[in-house]
Amino acid sequence: MATLRSIRRVLGQPSPLLIDAFVAVLVLAMMAVMLSPVRHLQPGQHATTPLAWVLAVFLVAPFLAHRRYPIASLVVCLAALLAYAAGRYNAYPGLPVFVLTFGITLHSSRRNALVALFASAGAMTLALALQPAEVASLSAWIESELGILVAWLAAENIRHRRSRWAELKARAERLERERGEAARRAVTEERLRIARELHDVIAHSMSVVAVQSAVGNHVIDTQPQQARQALAAIEATSRSALTEMRRLLGVLRQEGETVGSLAPAPGLSDLTSLVTQVQDAGLQVWIHVDGQRGPVPSGVDMSAYRIIQEALTNVIKHAASPRAGVTICYGADSVTVEITNEGPAKPGAAVASDQVETGHGIIGMRERVAVFGGEFAAGPQPGGGFRVRARLPIAEVTS
Repeated sequence: MATLRSIRRVLGQPSPLLIDAFVAVLVLAMMAVMLSPVRHLQPGQHATTPLAWVLAVFLVAPFLAHRRYPIASLVVCLAALLAYAAGRYNAYPGLPVFVLTFGITLHSSRRNALVALFASAGAMTLALALQPAEVASLSAWIESELGILVAWLAAENIRHRRSRWAELKARAERLERERGEAARRAVTEERLRIARELHDVIAHSMSVVAVQSAVGNHVIDTQPQQARQALAAIEATSRSALTEMRRLLGVLRQEGETVGSLAPAPGLSDLTSLVTQVQDAGLQVWIHVDGQRGPVPSGVDMSAYRIIQEALTNVIKHAASPRAGVTICYGADSVTVEITNEGPAKPGAAVASDQVETGHGIIGMRERVAVFGGEFAAGPQPGGGFRVRARLPIAEVTS
């Protein structure tokens, strides 16, 4: 089995030397057919001799080394060409020259390619001059020179195509790396922002706990009912803060990142001010609420607000229609927000499928939902417009 795999590997990816050897053997075989004694000789041509076979080998063999030693291979081949032409043997020696010119042009530098073109053309002209008059006709010279030119042009075309494909491939790989780095950077920046906002929620909760503890301690002897209320508030706040702390463990944060304001983060109850802001920017917003709002953890409340804020910002930036609808659905175990806008995008701002996956705003919303283990979807609507939907679970807080 190992031997079979090795054979497949060799056949699937042959080495350059193996390819060159195959071409050289093929060209030599074609010359051997022409050197056959049964072929009719033109007036002035000589019969095949051992020297003719040696020169034929020297005409073909340089192709094996043309990748590494292009000029030396060319010199050996053209010298053998002139010696072969001086011997006036039957087999046409131009084919090895065509093949070598093609190989040097394809695999060597532009300078070496031009040297091969002009040197081969000059050597072929001199070789034909050494032939008998019946062989060295004008048509034979034109055919030989055209053969060299066609071989050179064909190799130039292939090399240009290879260079272009290599450049396009390198550019595509570079763009893919830059795209991946941009996506990772967007994820990191968004997680840092989430970390700061969760810190705000927890700091606010701890402040409430501290104040209620002080109140309970102060009135526990004289007003036990008020002390119980303080303890109940401490219990609810501490459980909520514990939930947010657990979520915070999954958020990466760089050392030394400056924490923002310690004011409580905005939530769904602050949508009125958000709607006012976007309406001032020219966007008409309709808000529809389904269900009865119950206890919603601060982190979920804040993330739902931020998702709506980001989606409406995208509508302002990308949508041609200045209208958007916001639906908030309160369930027993989740909060679902859906933001839609109708109509086409602004010219030049159509959202492609790859932008849906890699746009910074979409990545930020997706990361917010992923922190809570929720569900997120964003994309164009069949009838035009765009839709963002996020479901944020409300996990039961346990001690």
